[in-house]
Amino acid sequence: MVNYPHHPASFRDPSGFVFRANDGFYRQVNPSYAEDYECLMNSGLYRALTEKGLLIPHTEIPENLSGSPDWYKTLHPLQLPFISYAYEWSFDQLRDAALLTLRIMGMAMDHGMILKDATPFNIQFHKGKPVFIDTLSFEKHVVTRPWVAYRQFCECFLYPLYLEHYKGLGPQKILTAWPEGIPAGVTAGLLPLKSCLNVGVWMHIRLQNMIGPGAGQRSRGQRKGAQEVSSEGKAGTGQGGFSQQKLRHLVQNLETIVKGLRPKAATNSTWNNYYGTTILSRDYLDEKTKIFRQFIGSIPFTSALDIGSNEGFFSRILAEKNVRVLAVDSDPACIADLYRTVREKNIPNILPLCIDLSNPSPAIGFRNAERSSFTERARAELVIALALVHHLVLTKNIPFADIADYLTSLTTDYLIIEFVPLEDEKAQELIRNKETFHKPYDAASFKEQLARHFSIEREAPVPGTARILFLMKKREA
Repeated sequence: MVNYPHHPASFRDPSGFVFRANDGFYRQVNPSYAEDYECLMNSGLYRALTEKGLLIPHTEIPENLSGSPDWYKTLHPLQLPFISYAYEWSFDQLRDAALLTLRIMGMAMDHGMILKDATPFNIQFHKGKPVFIDTLSFEKHVVTRPWVAYRQFCECFLYPLYLEHYKGLGPQKILTAWPEGIPAGVTAGLLPLKSCLNVGVWMHIRLQNMIGPGAGQRSRGQRKGAQEVSSEGKAGTGQGGFSQQKLRHLVQNLETIVKGLRPKAATNSTWNNYYGTTILSRDYLDEKTKIFRQFIGSIPFTSALDIGSNEGFFSRILAEKNVRVLAVDSDPACIADLYRTVREKNIPNILPLCIDLSNPSPAIGFRNAERSSFTERARAELVIALALVHHLVLTKNIPFADIADYLTSLTTDYLIIEFVPLEDEKAQELIRNKETFHKPYDAASFKEQLARHFSIEREAPVPGTARILFLMKKREA
């Protein structure tokens, strides 16, 4: 029998693991999880969650595909087209993922179970909405025990949201530095003094900092005070006197807090109203859109990557063709706006992510293999890079040659790219206080470097400007 090793990100939970076989992903359930798995399936919880689209469905495979002697069941879950991570999400995406976790926790309690894990790594965005993907995160609920995943929920969801709410520290930076969750002590040190007046901050951060790891070294009075708060059911964070009612109060309290949090960052950034106020003119956008529609109408593709997507104007045009669209931008405000549009207009085939192309998400975790890099995950049949290259060259000092090399690693077939000449007013803004940048910066040099990897299929100047749009096809390796 063929032996399929576990996925490099699936080794921590002894209940089972994910592995790849037959060009798809499967999940093995080990005997140690058999009782909890049967409870999930027979209690009605699995059906309730999957019918509401909160948990990815699976089918049971009556075969030990992994070849492991420690085998109970093989599951074939719904296959997701793209995996993203919390440090690539906007504030609203992280908040929606937190609310999904709490909603699932409440439904699990209704069926005699709880979540033993509460990490964003258990959630993906599918068809414009968050969905829970870890079928083995459920266990039978012992009502006298506290929620084992409470601290994890706070560190991975609540604390990053609080830091954006009070300090404007985006979850992208926080969760890149602390992918397993930011500790209570660090969070408490970063929050402003005025936050101490907030009851939620006191219960879920200051109190956690008092009774967390190392609490045994704290004063007797501190430990006693924390237990008293818990026994009254105000926070439910201690270990004594726990009950079903107190756990429900805790979950409801967390839900109320998360729903009330808002990003502190200004709603308008440098680029998040680009197509409304900062572009050259409405005529430019109209002419550019006509050319773009002509280009995408002349080529076959089923997936697209829009890099430097801004608020997703062209991503939404791509989505009209019923293709899978990954829209990325370094500006969190732009991605936040696009995510809200996707959510409110129920656009199922656009996934917005916060990605800085000059510093994309790296491969991290044990052996640098748990979480793969953005570049490894992001390949698409069509890549579009509109009004982007001049920023990379003139602001980030990335040469044309390196940009061309990177773009060819992202696309499997086609590239639609815009060249913005140096005399363009937006290019002039970028070099106004800049003494040096890579030269020559002109259309000929631009085409020369891209021609090493692509053939130019179509070239179209944008009327009324000196900008040029190119449709390129990747050369055979």
